[in-house]
Amino acid sequence: MLRQGLGRRHGPRRIPLAGVATALALLLVPARPAGAFPHVVRAGETLAQIAERVYGRVEMEQILVSANALDAGRGLSIVPGMRLEIPSVGHHRVAAGETWTSLADTLLGHPDRSDVLALTNEAKPWIQPTEGQEIRVPYNLRYVAGPGDSTLTVAYRFLGQRDKAWMLDRYNRLGGEALQRGDVVLVPLTELELTAEGKALAASAGALVRSEGAGRAREAQRRVDTDLPQLAADVRNGRYVDAVARASRMLGSGDLSRTQLAQIHQRLVEAYVALDAQGLAETSCLAWREADPAIVLDPIELSPKIVRACTNASTLGAAAPPPSVIPSASASAAPTAPRRAPAGGR
Repeated sequence: MLRQGLGRRHGPRRIPLAGVATALALLLVPARPAGAFPHVVRAGETLAQIAERVYGRVEMEQILVSANALDAGRGLSIVPGMRLEIPSVGHHRVAAGETWTSLADTLLGHPDRSDVLALTNEAKPWIQPTEGQEIRVPYNLRYVAGPGDSTLTVAYRFLGQRDKAWMLDRYNRLGGEALQRGDVVLVPLTELELTAEGKALAASAGALVRSEGAGRAREAQRRVDTDLPQLAADVRNGRYVDAVARASRMLGSGDLSRTQLAQIHQRLVEAYVALDAQGLAETSCLAWREADPAIVLDPIELSPKIVRACTNASTLGAAAPPPSVIPSASASAAPTAPRRAPAGGR
């Protein structure tokens, strides 16, 4: 029997033996998940050579084999002119209102895969992504189980760890049932970093969406997440000039999320107020409020100087702040509920 889809009871249905040949034939047509790109085989190329060029590792040949159903039946050889699908991790910029559940449904085919999507991005599944955040999207590799295959063997073969078998079981909604020959299993792959030559091939194919920009933006956001605690420490310990310099570097590092912009501009307000730079404090507070329009400036919790700077900032109207402090256009939408501004400042 061949099982396809999401899992029995709640998912995969069994297909009669007469449909096995048709189902395997369909597997020969590669899917087009986010991040994959085509490659036309050249004369003299082997899968091992392609894997080394694209991923820098010969052993990634098995990924190419499964992604292109070259292990169907007795196995298929590649020939010059054959079109292959090269798996790669995709990227997605989070829009307003999107959650891990809705993103998993859209990008991975089912909302129950939200935990895997969150963990792929070093996030907690119960803490939702923020607008403007750039996330990685796993490549869903299709694997047809053979004799003796189990979630343990599949997890070890493609994920390098047998203890991830539970994740494959849940991801495919198998309900703990053993794999049978012909079962179709989706394996979410995240370790698919491309070499410089691989990125060049993807760019020339025109199919790796925002490959360079996506990677740079995500790395910038990750660096800022790492630097935010140090920025807060600079302000807390009176290193205001250092805080201003650090915040400026962070703002210039890339396209940041709305939450990151709000946190950086908040610290800039506190630093500028402490340095008696009233005009700069007002400009930074305007940028802070544009990044997070729902903040509540509590005069009991905040210093009078911060309240005054932000009150004056509200009268600036549409006056544009300098480029070093202006938030990105993606940071203009407001959250659904007001949020009280944290205490701080001098």
